[in-house]
Amino acid sequence: MPRPFELDPLFRALSVLPGVGPRNAALLEKLCSGPKVLDLLFHRPADFIDRSYAPTVSESENSRIATMALRIDKHAPGAHRSKPYRVHCTDESGAITLVFFHANKGWVEKQLPVGEMRIVSGKVEYYQGNPQIVHPDFIVKPDEKDLIEKTEPIYPLTQGITNKAIRKAIKAGLEFVSPLPEWQDAEFIKRQKWEPFDKAVAALHHPERPQDLEALAPARARLAYDEMLANQLTMALVRQSHRKVGGRAFNGDGRLRAKIIAALPFKLTGAQERSLAEIDEDMKEPLKMLRLLQGDVGSGKTIVAALAMAAAVETGAQAAIMAPTEILARQHYESLQPLLDAAGLNAVILTGRDKGKMREAILMQILSGEADIIIGTHAIFQDGVNYKDLGLAVIDEQHRFGVHQRLQLSSKGKGTDVLVMTATPIPRTLTLTAYGDMDVSRLDEKPPGRKPIDTRLITIQKLEDMIDGLRRQIETGARIYWVCPLVEESEVMDLAAAEERYDVLQQFFGERVGLVHGRMKGPEKDAVMGKFAGGELDILVATTVIEVGVNVPEATIMVIEHAERFGLSQLHQLRGRVGRGGTKSYCFLLYSGPLGESAKARLSMMRDTEDGFLIAEKDLELRGAGDVLGVKQSGLPKFRLADLAEHAALIATARDDAKLIMDKDPALKTKRGAALKTLLYLFERDQAIQYLQSG
Repeated sequence: MPRPFELDPLFRALSVLPGVGPRNAALLEKLCSGPKVLDLLFHRPADFIDRSYAPTVSESENSRIATMALRIDKHAPGAHRSKPYRVHCTDESGAITLVFFHANKGWVEKQLPVGEMRIVSGKVEYYQGNPQIVHPDFIVKPDEKDLIEKTEPIYPLTQGITNKAIRKAIKAGLEFVSPLPEWQDAEFIKRQKWEPFDKAVAALHHPERPQDLEALAPARARLAYDEMLANQLTMALVRQSHRKVGGRAFNGDGRLRAKIIAALPFKLTGAQERSLAEIDEDMKEPLKMLRLLQGDVGSGKTIVAALAMAAAVETGAQAAIMAPTEILARQHYESLQPLLDAAGLNAVILTGRDKGKMREAILMQILSGEADIIIGTHAIFQDGVNYKDLGLAVIDEQHRFGVHQRLQLSSKGKGTDVLVMTATPIPRTLTLTAYGDMDVSRLDEKPPGRKPIDTRLITIQKLEDMIDGLRRQIETGARIYWVCPLVEESEVMDLAAAEERYDVLQQFFGERVGLVHGRMKGPEKDAVMGKFAGGELDILVATTVIEVGVNVPEATIMVIEHAERFGLSQLHQLRGRVGRGGTKSYCFLLYSGPLGESAKARLSMMRDTEDGFLIAEKDLELRGAGDVLGVKQSGLPKFRLADLAEHAALIATARDDAKLIMDKDPALKTKRGAALKTLLYLFERDQAIQYLQSG
């Protein structure tokens, strides 16, 4: 199905609009994040000027924008051009002066002919007790007074674009919006008191009260909901298409799993048992599993994954677990090895580092089925790696993956189930938008025996005292992570900060200090990490490369320098590197003041709670979605009208609505279904339409 004809005008280039030449079109495209008329119409006003105040001269208030009918009495040009040009005017109540600097005499005389009436709008200011307007915004003849709108929207701008130019373009763009078939549920629209799409777009650009600019104003809420429904419906269609393609049932007998559980030094938590039951239920269905396992730092996700993999192997299939870095892949291998051995399972590890004969031997084990469990980096899903029968793919720490990569991974086997794990606690609204195509299990309990981490805020001025304290801790066997500040977008400056701190700490602690950073090669990084884990180093200075998953139970102190520059979720991830053994752990947040409100709120939150899900919700509220997941690598859709923090309740409704649509009309064949296709095209979710056709 091609794009509906009535949407074509909205997809035309910005240059079709009056006053938009090639230069302006390029500037507008950058400002509105897109080259189409529709992109411009989704560029929302940030404020507005109210010109409805129309007092007489004597009633006009200081510093207020007023629109008045004035008679032009006299021109008083300045002695030379640098002096102000004054025009004296009156109404029946009193006198007011219009003031122009660097004025063109001919232009002023033409605009304000003596003896005639003009409607003038601008800011009234009292100077030496008398009202005046400097450079009025509007001067029109009485019969043209409708040219002055009661409210004038003010838009976010970029250099080279004026508010006047953008308003002119938007005014013309609104002519391109025609009434569209209603894709929303009739009852729902009525309850919300929302207008149709075309009227909502027009209302977005005509705010009349401050409330009209808010996220939950009817026009904005309606459009945000449209955008979110398009997102959720796309996810539902992708999911439907994915699950339909040759899933299979994995009905293990529990013998391998029982051996692993017997080898565990602790009892599973309630949350682990609940998540496992949810995973089992999915695996027993003849449909493909696509499940997200969310667990806070140290909640025991890896054990759940191992038990899920055992269930796949019990049916004669293989299972694979993929980690984002080599360090993590090796760590999984080492921590899982004793458990898998206890169950008599053969595990192999494959990373980009394995070459030649060694690699060939591993590939043969995978192909022959001799390897039950395959652990590695994304190398395990590359071309040339062939499985005998991959039943379950586990992807660790992949908030860095979009929907497409998830689908690609499961194509390595026939009907492969997929379990995605993340230690980044994600707020519910973000889970719905980034992972709406998946079912979600949450590990919200900590394993028994974990001690709380003592978190303290310390000003950078007290650095030397703190270093003295660390010396005492090292004498009792403590190991310390020292994370250096984040410099926005600059790996080079990050590195410089880390090297400088490394040099300073070496003066205090000599050769017992190591350094890892993002520009080191894998083997170099691993070697330093290995020394730290093995106890040859007391302090590991690092940029944020240690954020995800590194496990050194002996490390009990985390120092985060310039903590005010980090987001909450990142601070929480870093703090989770300590507190992994039975010893009391500390996290020192070093900051340099004075702190802004948002930084203050973040650091206080860190001190007051260790609940990752609570922290994630707060982070979303403080920083917005892109920063919480790190949009560059999150697979998170970019929203133009929806705000994930402000529209949280609407997202949940959109999810339910999409589910209902899929239950009742999975091929979108009904009248509403046809309108929903228009919605998908409008928000450029054309890929969803392809799923409909292929499904």
